[in-house]
Amino acid sequence: MSAREQILQRLRNRHGNEIAVPATDFSVIADREWSAAEKLDRFQRMIESVHGEVHRANEDDWLDTLADILQARSARNLLVPVKHTIGQTIREADRPDLPELLSYDAPIEQWQPALFNDVDAAITSTRGAIAETGSLILWPNADEPRLMSLVPPIHIAVLEADQIFATFHEAIALQRWASGMPTNALLISGPSKTADIEQTLAYGVHGPKELIVIVIGAE
Repeated sequence: MSAREQILQRLRNRHGNEIAVPATDFSVIADREWSAAEKLDRFQRMIESVHGEVHRANEDDWLDTLADILQARSARNLLVPVKHTIGQTIREADRPDLPELLSYDAPIEQWQPALFNDVDAAITSTRGAIAETGSLILWPNADEPRLMSLVPPIHIAVLEADQIFATFHEAIALQRWASGMPTNALLISGPSKTADIEQTLAYGVHGPKELIVIVIGAE
């Protein structure tokens, strides 16, 4: 059953035959017959068009990709999650080619100056991505708070290739958001860009200067 048919069926179940459902075309939000490769290609093209950066990797070599990214930018440190698998994998790898690993393990009031002034890069997980708009989906929580992806000048986001959805509607439906709606869902489409009253584009003012996406399972 298509997304449109599911919506219409729910209306009929709720209202019976009391209402006449117009023959509206819901394809604008629901139907994108893109293959996995097409979704990945479109996501990369869209996010790179707004100065994001995408690296394709696999389960075996994504840490190599991460190390190369950080070395190319001379990053002194990397803020990683404490509980998420990504953070645990990075720590357990004990790689000398990675910079100092930091943790967001104290109230922000206690280390706000260090976070804003001394952290070079942070890495977070993602809930998925939207190919249509080139957007990442983040669900900030206590382990990966919003400031973690907002403050450091370099934000590295890890994305599973099989979690790239054609549209936002598809992401919500396939991930069953209705049964567990996040309190703080976040869509990111490129690094920070702020236009002042003179319409000057500035990066890194309200968010990271660089957004780098490592897509795992893309090779």
